[in-house]
Amino acid sequence: MITAVNKRSDARGLTSSAIGRRPIRQDGMDKVTGKALYGADIRLPGMLWGKVLRSPHPHARILSIDTSKAEAHDGVKAVVTSKDLAPLPVESAKHADSGVLNLKFLHDNILAGEKVLYMGHPVAAVAATSAHVAEEALRLIDVAYEPLPAVTNVEDAMRPGAPILHDTLPGSGLDIEVGRGTNVARHQRFTLGDVESGLREADVVIEREYRTATVHQGYIEPHNATAWWSPDSRVTIWCSTQAPFEVRDTTAQLLGIPPGSVRVVPLEVGGGFGGKLTSYLEPLAALLAKKSGSPVKMAMGYSEVLAATGPTGGSYVRVKLGATRDGQITAAQAYVALEAGAYPGAFITGAMGSMFTPYDIPNLLIDGYDVVTNKPKAGAYRAPGAPIGAFAVESLLDEMSQELAIDPVEFRLLNAAREGTRRADGIRNPPIGIIDLLEAVKAHAHYQAPLDGENRGRGLAIGFWRNNTGQSSVVANVNPDGTLSLVMGSVDLSGSRVAVAQQLAEALGIPVEDVQPQVVDTDTVGYTSSTSGSGMTFKTGWAAYQAAQDIKQQLIERAALQWHVPACLVEYGDGVVYQNQIPEQRLTFKELAARMNITGGPVVGRGNVYPKGVGGSCTATLVDVEVDPETGKVQVLRCTAFQDAGRAIHPGNVEGQIQGGTAQGIGWALHEGYYMSDDGRMLNTSLLDYRIPTCLDLPMIDAVIVEVPNPGHPYGVRGVGEAPIVPPLAAVANAVSHALGRRMTQLPMSPGAVLEALWEEKTELLLA
Repeated sequence: MITAVNKRSDARGLTSSAIGRRPIRQDGMDKVTGKALYGADIRLPGMLWGKVLRSPHPHARILSIDTSKAEAHDGVKAVVTSKDLAPLPVESAKHADSGVLNLKFLHDNILAGEKVLYMGHPVAAVAATSAHVAEEALRLIDVAYEPLPAVTNVEDAMRPGAPILHDTLPGSGLDIEVGRGTNVARHQRFTLGDVESGLREADVVIEREYRTATVHQGYIEPHNATAWWSPDSRVTIWCSTQAPFEVRDTTAQLLGIPPGSVRVVPLEVGGGFGGKLTSYLEPLAALLAKKSGSPVKMAMGYSEVLAATGPTGGSYVRVKLGATRDGQITAAQAYVALEAGAYPGAFITGAMGSMFTPYDIPNLLIDGYDVVTNKPKAGAYRAPGAPIGAFAVESLLDEMSQELAIDPVEFRLLNAAREGTRRADGIRNPPIGIIDLLEAVKAHAHYQAPLDGENRGRGLAIGFWRNNTGQSSVVANVNPDGTLSLVMGSVDLSGSRVAVAQQLAEALGIPVEDVQPQVVDTDTVGYTSSTSGSGMTFKTGWAAYQAAQDIKQQLIERAALQWHVPACLVEYGDGVVYQNQIPEQRLTFKELAARMNITGGPVVGRGNVYPKGVGGSCTATLVDVEVDPETGKVQVLRCTAFQDAGRAIHPGNVEGQIQGGTAQGIGWALHEGYYMSDDGRMLNTSLLDYRIPTCLDLPMIDAVIVEVPNPGHPYGVRGVGEAPIVPPLAAVANAVSHALGRRMTQLPMSPGAVLEALWEEKTELLLA
């Protein structure tokens, strides 16, 4: 059952004709018939195949690389190592805490220089006449390593005497001057009020520790890139990416050429979830293509995807919560240590800025630590950091509500954040839908339904994601038949083309079916930031709105010219231009479009924006589970997911995002995680062993859309893509804990982990 509550008009009080509908996606037919082009579909004349040699060691010093045998092998056309990348400017070689965006770290992650820092770290790359020849050549490259001890979890990495990944990390924000020898890249602190005083005011104080494993985004399409240089020394790259302009700039930096010499053509994306923001193959394909003089295509196998791209890091989180007997939270304190992987850049701000945001807590103290480990550099994964923070906080809130004997929804309502509530990161909340969301949960049939049977439990959790914005550009070309060609720079991950088209159509008062949106390359439209942070529909929809205003003004001027009146006497509304002193004198959008040539030529609307009115999203997950005490298997029986979408431009797409994020969160809670050997090697580098949920693991997820319009957007839009993954980890953990009668604090709650918890309980009872 899919429902919507709190249906409202947009932020300006207007009703809509194009938004809130479910038009057919313009890209849908191509995708279901197999006509859509993905990276693996690219074929160019004389194309070579590229392959990457990867480190077998999780941590080792590179003593030498001999590529001579590979270069002499029949069919090999180019071999590259880190020395073939552009020389680094002196300032970029300094270590910093800016993650892989630091040019030194990015350079070393593309091709290792002095050290390899994870199993699968690229060391060299080959281009050959076939993929098989390229693979043979990889075996001919002789690399001498000096293996070093590895560290693969955040707690071990922070211990005294731990193997050190980088000789010099600044350890910014630390209380002491660390100099050499630390794996802590950064410490960040958020404070609000006086946490010690708040804890003294509490009647009940609970403190717990929580741990999560490294998990991967699990997109189905592996990374790929094809590059071809033209005679004018410009390179075109076809790839699967969420960030074509960032790929352009990254490739230019690493090859030492101007950004204008790189053209990136983003193809359809077979899943990303944040995992396709970082460049892995694109600079290598360009480098091999330049050295060989031929186009080069590269594509990862899925073992490479799991071992050598950017999963979200594992974590250790400690939370302390104080509350009065009547249910008022007086204080909260958290210690959050997140793995960054091989290079700094763990998403501690995402965790710290979201974990307590749904609540009005007067006294807060949060310490976050960005810690490097011998795993691939951590990447973004759908609200990066927030699910980990919510897992700890919402688990402890559930335990506190039990201790106080208060209904879990009522406990959260009692402490819910409102407009004006000060958050841990210092921001005062704009209008926020936490209370509306909780009231929707409370009124839902799922929450009111009894849960009968042994070994069953129900869990609730809520979450928040701040959502992001960025630069965005669109161009809308009016055609003579009254249709529009909408050109945008934002990559479409989940049907967002149609959502942007709906906002353009709404602003112009025309049918959305008359708008044909397309995603274009980096040469064709102005700079557009990545499709990430749940910002695409927000920012690019705003750009489309601006383009519509541009078109409207031009059409007003064209009509005024025809009627021989000043433009100030002409108005545009609901797809019609009319003279306000003579209302019967009017022209429809289609009629004016047909007269473009006789009124001045083409009409082209432009929208170039960097909007600031971002609105965060709140979400909730309610889940019922059954635990098999003989096997430890957890079966999800029922799941309802709630989200404040602000304004659901395309409700079908919103529901899909809610369901998809919830499914991934359930997988994170029950199945997924990197299993590492004692010497630092990943053991489950295939989708057979890396356990993503299937349809047999999940029920139909009911999606409930709550709409509290965002006043910072013309149509009240809030991002929806990331927030749904935030609460399921805690919701499932709470449900399993209720089913077992024993609190689960470590993910994933695999059958083995559940059985261990049951055995520990039996042992404790025997010893009691």
